Amino acid sequence: MNKASLKDMVGGWFIGPFSPSVMQSDNFEVAIKHYAKGAKEKRHLHKVATEITVIVSGKVEMSGDIYETDDIISIAPGEATDFTALEDTITVVVKTPSIGNDKYTE
Repeated sequence: MNKASLKDMVGGWFIGPFSPSVMQSDNFEVAIKHYAKGAKEKRHLHKVATEITVIVSGKVEMSGDIYETDDIISIAPGEATDFTALEDTITVVVKTPSIGNDKYTE
């Protein structure tokens, strides 16, 4: 067994083509992200990758819709979204495939 800490991972990304990473992969990326209430991410899209976000705890607004604990949001390639944490929130994010420079802000 190997042990790592999420605290050592950049932006919560622990699987993918990152350094450090617990598993290198070009097939997918996985992150656990912690957001304080009021945290925001700018509206963006991926032209190739699908992004799946699971709300583990908390409440967020994405593209005007409200999502809460246990909601799973699938964002298709070309579909833009923004993100605002309405409460302290924890998410799990999976992006597939792992494509560098596939994040486009609007």
